[in-house]
Amino acid sequence: MLPAQYRMTRSTDFGLTVNRGVRAAQPDLVVHALKSSGEELGTPKIGLVVSKSVGTAVQRHRVSRMLRHVAREVIGDLGPGDKVVIRALPGSSHAISARLEQELRIALRRVNAQSGPRR
Repeated sequence: MLPAQYRMTRSTDFGLTVNRGVRAAQPDLVVHALKSSGEELGTPKIGLVVSKSVGTAVQRHRVSRMLRHVAREVIGDLGPGDKVVIRALPGSSHAISARLEQELRIALRRVNAQSGPRR
């Protein structure tokens, strides 16, 4: 489970991260990340988007649980105030947790490379 302090809950945060953040695609998920500016401190925030294209309600909840578990493992790789939105693609309903974690780590590395060094 992803601790409450790391959950992104406001729709404005989702919109800002998706629209202004750097995007990295993988076969089963897409990661949008927005690096924090110098004045924004706090904990990193992670949001999940699992649409109906992923599958039935049961499949979507299963994918959400796996993504929350995987996101908890990568919190240490994020800087304070960073915002990340993980969007599940239809193939994620057939993926195992280890594969999703690997894809998330690769996507975060790509995002960090695209956004340049931290200020």
